[in-house]
Amino acid sequence: MVDEAMVRSALESVLDPELDISIIDLGLVYEVRFSDSDAGLHAEVDMTLTSPGCPAAAEIMAAAHRAALSTEGLNSVHINLVWTPRWDPKTHASEDALMEMGIW
Repeated sequence: MVDEAMVRSALESVLDPELDISIIDLGLVYEVRFSDSDAGLHAEVDMTLTSPGCPAAAEIMAAAHRAALSTEGLNSVHINLVWTPRWDPKTHASEDALMEMGIW
């Protein structure tokens, strides 16, 4: 059975190309939901970017889609780009990511 941890694990491989830090460690993935249909298991991933003007937005979104879809047992994935809550590294990023960014 596919669960949120499996999708998040797949998304660990997606790096923000400007920061070279995983989108999971940055806290950019907010929620993963599942639904089942005749076509199989579908995942909806709500995520954000570090800023609305992120120059790597298309690259990150495409990589997130590919990574999530690689989760065994998923038939389809949709990545929802959301802006609420606004991303804040001090509340969303892991301690390791904060250290890598030089934020204490």
